[in-house]
Amino acid sequence: MTRDLTIAEVRLTPVLVADAPLLNTQGVHQPYTPRLIVEVVTAGGVTGIGETYGDTKYLELARALAGRLVGRSVMDVNGLEGIDVAVDASRVEGQTDAGGLRGVQTAGKLRLSVLSAFEVACLDAQGRAFGLPVHALLGGRVRDAVEYSAYLFYKWDGHPAGVPAEPDEWGAALDPAGVVAQARRFQERYGFGSFKLKGGVFPPEEEIAAVRALADAFPGHPLRLDPNGAWSVGTSLAVARELGDVLEYLEDPALGTPAMAEVAARTGTPLATNMCVTTFEEIKEAFTRGAVQVVLSDHHYWGGLRNTQRLAAICAAFGVGVSMHSNTHLGISLAAMTQVAATVPGLHHACDSHYPWQSEDVLTERLSFTGGRVAVSDAPGLGVELDRDELARLHRRWADDDGTFRDRDDAAAMRAARPGWRTPVMPRW
Repeated sequence: MTRDLTIAEVRLTPVLVADAPLLNTQGVHQPYTPRLIVEVVTAGGVTGIGETYGDTKYLELARALAGRLVGRSVMDVNGLEGIDVAVDASRVEGQTDAGGLRGVQTAGKLRLSVLSAFEVACLDAQGRAFGLPVHALLGGRVRDAVEYSAYLFYKWDGHPAGVPAEPDEWGAALDPAGVVAQARRFQERYGFGSFKLKGGVFPPEEEIAAVRALADAFPGHPLRLDPNGAWSVGTSLAVARELGDVLEYLEDPALGTPAMAEVAARTGTPLATNMCVTTFEEIKEAFTRGAVQVVLSDHHYWGGLRNTQRLAAICAAFGVGVSMHSNTHLGISLAAMTQVAATVPGLHHACDSHYPWQSEDVLTERLSFTGGRVAVSDAPGLGVELDRDELARLHRRWADDDGTFRDRDDAAAMRAARPGWRTPVMPRW
């Protein structure tokens, strides 16, 4: 007998998750990062789960959308984008994203980031109802495991004194030796074979030295550097000349498609992006101008797993590489990333993931990296289960918060240590 797949209830649970003091060009990660857990419950008793950003503006839109889902079928994924819920453009237009590292925010981008969690939850519910993994619903996997890259950060040894935070076991990494030590730990613990350094923190010559130290410590391993648009075209070209022999790609060295196109035209170092190509509308200019050679997809940005597949197909048509971007996330998102990545034929670059930095999760069992890879689950849906106790604990932290951490603000976190800090004007160098 077929179960009733009509959506009877949608549960939204905002949580605050411990985060390390990771530095970027905007500032530093806060001690706690907001995430939103979405549950779609069918009349037949099947529950699907999804995850996305938990900042206030995302949560407000998710609440409005959730009410419109009740009575629809979890099979009607195509209908999600057509749900008519107004977005308050004044809350987002012209602003930067939650981490300041995606480019200019728009109402459309906000909407897609919320819809992504509902789409994943519906696909998870479908898989559970029919006993199929999500990758089967997406056409089937073409690989048994998905490769991920070690995501290295300059970081402090702890959050500023007086700021509530969880213990940090990683220690500081503020120079080439610290970055290499961090990379060795990632390799020993998780088996990663490629390394990405978040740059834009120190003057370029210091970050060049760190990448050179990585190249010496891990000869032949793919290396990446991502300053999040912190450099001018001239600085980007200078760094490309210095590191072109060791970089797999240089990610968003300059801000915006025109600047990226100029850099790409004057260097042979491949350029990757998760900033100037984050919507389908942005593809035409970037691809026709040759501004990027690798697009780092993010199913939260693009509106879900099926749009990720669409993006990958467009990239293949233009001869542009594709991989995956990451922001602070939990295991639900990692499971979703792995399921869709398993279906993309031309995935030739290891994906990014912040997951090793997250000491907390809402799953009964953490996903694991073996040899730098996550095995593709064939269990129904995403293949993961919620830990109700942990979900409740992390939600209590959100409920008890006075609003300090409910919206991610790396500049505000930096001001806790350095009063007077302001978000730098780009390019910084």
